[in-house]
Amino acid sequence: MSRSSKGSVDLTRCEAEVMDVVWENEFVTVNDVVNAIDRNLAYTTVMTTMKILEEKEIVCRGKKIGRAYTYSANVSREQVRVGMLKSLTDQLFGGSARSLVLSLMQSDAVSAEDIEAVKEAAEKLGDS
Repeated sequence: MSRSSKGSVDLTRCEAEVMDVVWENEFVTVNDVVNAIDRNLAYTTVMTTMKILEEKEIVCRGKKIGRAYTYSANVSREQVRVGMLKSLTDQLFGGSARSLVLSLMQSDAVSAEDIEAVKEAAEKLGDS
C-alpha cells in the first residue's frame, strides 16, 4: 500500500479531483470521471490517475461494463481529510495544530463568519 509513512492517505490535486467524483457515486468509469470534471482533462490522464489510485488502494476496480471497468472508493473522504490534515500539520507546522489554526485564521482565506463558526465550535467543545 502506497501511503505516507504515518499511514495517512495523501492525494495530489488531480487525484483529489478524481476522488471527488468517485465519492459522489457508488461506482464510476473513467469516462464518467472525465465527463464530471469541469475542466479539459484527457481521458488518458484520468485513466492513469485511476491506475495510480488503484495501486495506492484508494479505489478498487469492479465489474467491466462493455469495454470499461468500474471503480469505487476504498477509503472515505473523511479518512483522507484526517490523514492529509495530519500530514500538513506535521510538514508545515511542526505538528502544532494550534499553529495551523492560528495561521489559517490570520489568512485572507477565512471570513468573519468562518471565525465566528470556529468560536462556536470551540465553545461547544469546551462544554463537553
